[in-house]
Amino acid sequence: MAKYRLTWKDLKIDDFKTYLFAMFKAFIPKKKIKNLGELEDFIQTKSAWVTQVTLYNYLKTRMGTRYVLHFDNDVFMSSVNLAKWNIYYVALQDLTFFTFSYLRVNFNYNKIDQAKEIFYKILDDETSNNMPLDIIDEAKKTFNERLQKINFENYYKDLPFNPSALSLYKWAPIADDLKSLDRKIVLNSMILKWDIIKDEFKNLIQF
Repeated sequence: MAKYRLTWKDLKIDDFKTYLFAMFKAFIPKKKIKNLGELEDFIQTKSAWVTQVTLYNYLKTRMGTRYVLHFDNDVFMSSVNLAKWNIYYVALQDLTFFTFSYLRVNFNYNKIDQAKEIFYKILDDETSNNMPLDIIDEAKKTFNERLQKINFENYYKDLPFNPSALSLYKWAPIADDLKSLDRKIVLNSMILKWDIIKDEFKNLIQF
């Protein structure tokens, strides 16, 4: 994937709408999580929120404070879209594994097979949002690979969101020489967002 140095012309209005809506959703009153349908909704919406906020915050930071809301750099926009979907599916995996690990240990919930059902259903639903089919296939493949290795007894307390933080660092369409300077900040920015989601989940879960 090509890397670009950001300029003030590098975001479309639709992308800022997505970013601002994600920020706004953080303040919407939360309802308790009492069943698998509500858990699925939590995993999907919070993974999307973390992905959007961290990716667009990073792009915004590297652009500086001067914004325009339209541009015609289709190549760059393609890179942003590719990054978004690749970060998002790892975020989905991380949050799915975290929630089921937490439920197993703290609620004696042992139906781990439902983690895969929820993850697959979220991905299948994302086809209506134009998530690329090759990325969906890769997401399912890597999910199954991770599933075989995960210890659900301790996953939720053993750096559960490192993979998505590393995915943000890998996929963000920033020039490599700039990105190398940002590694710690980029990783921490996502981990801090996940800390918010972890606390929220613990407060909302009522299985």
